[in-house]
Amino acid sequence: MNQNEKIEYHTHTHEDGSVHAHSHTGSHTHTHTNTKAVLNRMSRLIGHMNAVKTMVEDGRDCSQVLIQLAAVRSAINRVCEIILKDHIDHCLVDAVKTGDNDAIEELNKAIDLLLK
Repeated sequence: MNQNEKIEYHTHTHEDGSVHAHSHTGSHTHTHTNTKAVLNRMSRLIGHMNAVKTMVEDGRDCSQVLIQLAAVRSAINRVCEIILKDHIDHCLVDAVKTGDNDAIEELNKAIDLLLK
């Protein structure tokens, strides 16, 4: 462990009431299978948003700007779907196995915000 990492301690309460504690270093990372695809999509989204910004700066037709913004929103929604599926397939499966109810609560909060 390097000096910049911190150790995070937490407990998991299982359905039977048993509790176990463990720790992770601050450098704990999640393993996802779609990270590269998500990053590629986000790079394209950033480019698309910059193009829409230029359209607004150039005084382009509002209808055309709105159509492009709808395309951006659709692309953002797709990125959200990919991340959500990856999270369920990996992080949530691990959380259920270890009884990490906090991870499930955090996912519920994130979904609530996503759907607003």
